[in-house]
Amino acid sequence: MPIQNMPTALQPIIQQGFLEREFHDALQSSIGYRAVADREPVAINVGETVTKTRNGLKGPVTTPLAANTNTNMDNGITPSSFTVEQYTLGINQYGDSIDLNIVTSQVGIANQFLKNAQVNGVQARQSLDRIARNALFNAYMGGNTRVRTTLGAPATTLAVDDIRGFTTALSNGQMLAVSVSNPLPVLVGGTVYSVIGATPDGTNVSTTVITGGGTSGVSGTLTFSGNVSVADGTALNAVTSTYAPPIIRPNGKYIGGSATQATATQASLASTDKLTLGAVEDAVALLRNNTGMDSVNFNLYLDNMSMRQLWADNDFKLMYQGQYGSQEMRVGKVFQLLGCNFIPTTEAPVQASNAGVTAGVRRPILCAPGALVEGDFAGMAERAFDTAGKNSVVQTVDDVVQVVRAPIDRLQQIVAQSWFWIGGFAVPTDATATSNIIPTASPTYYKRAIILEHAA
Repeated sequence: MPIQNMPTALQPIIQQGFLEREFHDALQSSIGYRAVADREPVAINVGETVTKTRNGLKGPVTTPLAANTNTNMDNGITPSSFTVEQYTLGINQYGDSIDLNIVTSQVGIANQFLKNAQVNGVQARQSLDRIARNALFNAYMGGNTRVRTTLGAPATTLAVDDIRGFTTALSNGQMLAVSVSNPLPVLVGGTVYSVIGATPDGTNVSTTVITGGGTSGVSGTLTFSGNVSVADGTALNAVTSTYAPPIIRPNGKYIGGSATQATATQASLASTDKLTLGAVEDAVALLRNNTGMDSVNFNLYLDNMSMRQLWADNDFKLMYQGQYGSQEMRVGKVFQLLGCNFIPTTEAPVQASNAGVTAGVRRPILCAPGALVEGDFAGMAERAFDTAGKNSVVQTVDDVVQVVRAPIDRLQQIVAQSWFWIGGFAVPTDATATSNIIPTASPTYYKRAIILEHAA
């Protein structure tokens, strides 16, 4: 049956003498990053960006009050206040649509209207999950990079593989652009220097390229307040902010958090640096030290190859030795272990081997509650009103809006099935949680997640 106005991409669904009369589900990603986000409504008429404030705490008092000053109205006490930190939540609109010809669809091999709705739903879920993933990794991969080109002589500028995490520094509770008056301490080689500027390259040549996009590195030049020595500015040397999130790597190639940290980078990973249970335990310990959260399980997002490497780890084998009857052994999946919820995902960042890395890189991430904030625009809910007499049906599902527009073309045949979401994801800092508040905390800005890098 020739239907001339059927789109070319949909012509195969027309019955052509085959007995199969239904759609089969396509492959789709296993997602989950959005689940770690705290959701906050973004009010109407507040602009495209919203500044949120998170309060810190006050340090413990361990010195007794002096008896001779316990007089007058203040009893010898000088009032103190808590610190605050602020983060900006930007909102944008995302969406897509499918057109359906309700006349020509009647000769299709299945209910195309329902299938369009399902495909839209899967696309929306995967889109939001990837946006959440990108925000999370852009923050927690920041501040850790390496020298790209060896200096010919001491200089104040240095080419690096990735400038993320070097463009801002904390000032009065806000992350502001680095400058002469707002420098960022950075460890280059074995010396601490002050970054006062970061400029991206006109053409991005970063070797930190991630499948799926959105979390790739941004090559550029760092400007320092003084000359960097040639010994420190040698290619492949680590360049790390002293406030950068820590990164756990197998076999002692750990980096993170202070001027005394190790100087390894992802370029040091070899094919033998597989994910181990010890690395997961290190990440859990560090996350608990940074957050003070001892009574919650952290979410560990990892792909199935990372999980396969854990199954081969000797410590991991000992835990399940002889446990062939356990649920974990039967299904080949670990649900909870060592304070972690193991969440397999096919959206985990995977980096192929390249000139800067001797082996491909996989990046599981361990997240504590509050690592991510999702802002959902309150105006979306107002679209889900009574549509009686209107030309569309609007529904909100999990803060995503589905719109089905009735035919408005000349022949009253084209139905538009669409979805949209207005919001954004932000990664707040916890810079106020200093060692004065949590003695085991590191000085890092971002404390609620740990990336584990290992060879693919």
